[in-house]
Amino acid sequence: MISNQVLQTSIDELRAITRIDLCVMDLAGNVVVSTFLGDDIQVDAVKLFAKSEVDSQVVSGYHFFKIFDERALAYVLVSAGASEDASMIGKVAVSQIQHLLIAYKERFDKNNFIQNLLLDNLLLIDIYNRAKKLHIAVEARRVVFLIETRQEKDSIALETMKNLFASRTKDFITAVDERNIILVRELKANEGYAELAETASMIRDMLNSEAMSAVRIAYGSIVDEIKQVSKSYKEAKMALDVGRIFSSEKEIIAYSTLGIGRLIYQLPMSLCEMFIREIFDGNIPKEIDEEALTTINKFFENNLNVSETARQLYVHRNTLVYRLEKIQKSSGLDIRTFDDALTFKIALMVASYMKYMKAEE
Repeated sequence: MISNQVLQTSIDELRAITRIDLCVMDLAGNVVVSTFLGDDIQVDAVKLFAKSEVDSQVVSGYHFFKIFDERALAYVLVSAGASEDASMIGKVAVSQIQHLLIAYKERFDKNNFIQNLLLDNLLLIDIYNRAKKLHIAVEARRVVFLIETRQEKDSIALETMKNLFASRTKDFITAVDERNIILVRELKANEGYAELAETASMIRDMLNSEAMSAVRIAYGSIVDEIKQVSKSYKEAKMALDVGRIFSSEKEIIAYSTLGIGRLIYQLPMSLCEMFIREIFDGNIPKEIDEEALTTINKFFENNLNVSETARQLYVHRNTLVYRLEKIQKSSGLDIRTFDDALTFKIALMVASYMKYMKAEE
């Protein structure tokens, strides 16, 4: 529904141009917005006019007009004065407000459609029918960005996003919960994943500077049809969750870069517990201290290169070898070999996933 602020702005602008006072009233004769006091407007006359068959009428020195919203009477407009100018300006105001009602209702309908589309609440036939009715292209390249704000209901961040993409009429900004802002972005033929990364960086920088809001951003894969938009949304949502578990230091996460973390995220807890029991006898979180974890992660980053890892950790090569042998004794895995390193890496990620899921319970 159109806000009273929008209606007030509309009649204020007409008043400034024409010097004709205007008042919008509801069907019960209550003033909704006005440019003048209008104390002498007869409420009973407004009620009778609303029930009458005529669309305009002069009553006690005022021009009355009906404002319709899709054939249903929504408001009564009162133009001060019985002159031809007052009549003409009243007609202009009616036309302007009726077009505003249509525009705002269409915008609301589009937002409602996109929300239901994201949540898979629509049948396939309904998707195509409503998209056609709302003039939304069915076949277009799109992707979903999910922006997680630190504060719930971050209205400043939401308004910043709307202003940022105000010129892009084919993009949609909405929300389905209190923490996340959703951007459904339509892409050009030459835009790919490199451009998506740039867009995500731009959004992060703008929200950090303009809205003073620290955010995490995830985005799904590019889809070609409107029915697949929910798929891109689910991927973005998964990317946000998986990134929170395995890459908490990252502010931007793409679904296409999740790697093995995506597979682990979809494992049942019972299977994870069985795997940890088989590999580490169920006690890996207690056996691996902070120094060992730092050593392991740096060793993996350098592709199992002992010399380079020792250099980056500022330790002697023999010291690093000693640490790796100590890890081998406690875990039974020699991470200097590829197979054991792969097993150990997966086990660490599974342990992180289990810890996160237990904390969420």
